[in-house]
Amino acid sequence: MAYQRLDKLDKQILRLIAADARIPFLEVARACNVSGAAIHQRIQKLTNLGILKGSHFVIDPEKIGYETCAYIGLNLKNPEKFDSVVEELRKIPEVVECHYTTGDFDLFIKIYAFNNHHLLNIIHDKLQPLGLSRSETIISFNTSIDRQLPIVDIPVIDQDDMMDRNI
Repeated sequence: MAYQRLDKLDKQILRLIAADARIPFLEVARACNVSGAAIHQRIQKLTNLGILKGSHFVIDPEKIGYETCAYIGLNLKNPEKFDSVVEELRKIPEVVECHYTTGDFDLFIKIYAFNNHHLLNIIHDKLQPLGLSRSETIISFNTSIDRQLPIVDIPVIDQDDMMDRNI
């Protein structure tokens, strides 16, 4: 995976849209002291590079009835079946994240359930049949920190490098 170097304008744009994905491009342009066209071009560039992966609304799961958030470490009987297990996990709508990990687990997932009984049903009826040797469930009481990656520490390229790269 290629590392992309960003200039000051890219970083400023990312800070603004990370804080509010609905901010109008013209407002971003004013804040950055550039034209609206320049912002459109930069947003397109950041999207084409895969730095921006779209924008979306964030739904509060608890407000729509999902009162239980759990993290579950999974150990597979046959770890070579990672890909097929992940494909099956994609079919379980309550699974909102899945990570390949180091350490004690083969996979680590995040699940939302209506309540603990619903969580138990998901584990018993949907996860166990995937071929688990064991699992460990951690229930989250609340989210203390929920944020985007900080933009402040992204390396900045200098003007000469920008000219050389036609940025």
